Amino acid sequence: MTEEIEAPPSTTRARRALLLFVRVVLPVLIVIAGLLLAIIGQRESAYEAGALLVSAGISVALLNVLYGIGVKGDSDRGAEASAREYFDRTGHWPGE
Repeated sequence: MTEEIEAPPSTTRARRALLLFVRVVLPVLIVIAGLLLAIIGQRESAYEAGALLVSAGISVALLNVLYGIGVKGDSDRGAEASAREYFDRTGHWPGE
């Protein structure tokens, strides 16, 4: 098994802040910018650009959701691999 090295608390805090920004704040800001452009814009091209920004913000949010699902699957596979190693050593499944 590999040992995980813990990051200093300040690094962890910075990573969480960046993660929150990318997963939540950035898509919301992009959608708000698109809505403002569509509302304030006087030309048809402003409406189109606003719709483009709204759809880009929604795309960023959906990509974040899909990435989160993928990462969760990786951790599930890691937990199952650990359980299989335990089974190989002891002859019974953990928790039984």
